[in-house]
Amino acid sequence: MAAVAVTAELARKAAHLAWTDLPDDLVERTKQCLLDWFAVTIPGAQDELTEILVREALEDGAKGPASLVGRSEKTLPSTAALINGAASHALDYDDVNFAMGGHPTVTVVPALLALGEQMKASGRLFIESFVAGYETSGRVGRLVAPSHYLKGFHVTGTVGSFSATAAAGRMLGLTDEQLAVAFGIAATQAAGLKANFGTMCKPLHAGTASEHGLRAARLALRGFTARGDSLECDQGFASSQSDDLATDAALGEPPQGWHLRNNLFKYHAACYLTHSPIECAKEIRLKSNFLPERVKKILLRIDSGADKVCNIESPKTGLEAKFSLRQTVAMALTGVDTANLDSYSDAVTQEPRIRALRDKMAIEFKPRWAHSVAEMAIELDDGTMLETKHDSGIPWADVAKQRRALETKFDSLVTPVLGAAGARKLHDTIDRIDTLADVGELARASVKR
Repeated sequence: MAAVAVTAELARKAAHLAWTDLPDDLVERTKQCLLDWFAVTIPGAQDELTEILVREALEDGAKGPASLVGRSEKTLPSTAALINGAASHALDYDDVNFAMGGHPTVTVVPALLALGEQMKASGRLFIESFVAGYETSGRVGRLVAPSHYLKGFHVTGTVGSFSATAAAGRMLGLTDEQLAVAFGIAATQAAGLKANFGTMCKPLHAGTASEHGLRAARLALRGFTARGDSLECDQGFASSQSDDLATDAALGEPPQGWHLRNNLFKYHAACYLTHSPIECAKEIRLKSNFLPERVKKILLRIDSGADKVCNIESPKTGLEAKFSLRQTVAMALTGVDTANLDSYSDAVTQEPRIRALRDKMAIEFKPRWAHSVAEMAIELDDGTMLETKHDSGIPWADVAKQRRALETKFDSLVTPVLGAAGARKLHDTIDRIDTLADVGELARASVKR
């Protein structure tokens, strides 16, 4: 491992990030991340895995003052970070950043919401802290890519521990030195295995990352000790969990100046690596208007990394369907709405027409392709070949158009749980977060009455 003081430099960047450093578009992008986060967390809070976590917490005596998004119960702040984090990743419908290699917002917001409600932090401090955490996710992700992910680690759970720590540390006002120590506390807790994709443990990774980050920052503030070079030291985070220590990539200028400008939102409620194949299938179906029964063969070309992420060949449950290239492509080809949460059910997964299409699909896994690119060729029964290509890794250039799309997503997911009035109140509170004197107002606007 190289002797560059990466941990100290990332701590310095996060600890000193100020409101005056933020371009106007980053404030708007933060609000859009919050719109999306609440949109997926509120229905996720009704999921079985969230119910289990809430029951476990309350039976363990974790009642407290912190709000649980989309629910009426209250818990201790650290427990709220865990439960809200898991709920926000339960649907696998949350945002993505390829620099991080995972899901940034679900690790950052739960820690800040719990801590901010407890501290009565201002909305501006929340935004500063969010950006500090988000940027840290991209930098640590680039530091250990690509081998960290290829070894089987779920970046949202591992790298996400550092982004949550940076965010909570910024909100608490940690010094550079304290935040570097907090990174050491986070590093020794960072965990999450890709082998658990398709189970409740994948959302749990987001929750534990957020909880670990909050704990690390608070312990560091109290004087708890850890190494201040945990990212780069021998037997540290990079050394033990990666073959890479890409310091130039971690410390260099992000594309477009900020990692937040490269955030990617989901418009299909499945693993992000299925999105380009879904878009290919939708485009071919809508342009050619053929019956699914006419499909003779389907060929998908995609990066080889998807093989161990979303290649469940014969999914049996709705949760497994979210991690099945064959299933999600078959859904798109038969006109199933891949944005609708109800589409990912056991019944849809076992639907005969969809299973028949799955059996006609072959996948060529291409080494060293961009993760976000897919090519598809479909042969019909009369020999017609239909081909297309899609790249889901390009951020939307039109931020206003992106907001409209996110507001549609927000309304469709939040209104059934909070009602129309509750959804409007939460939307309006998110929109004026930069004027809030107490961010607890945002937390309280998200609870289920």
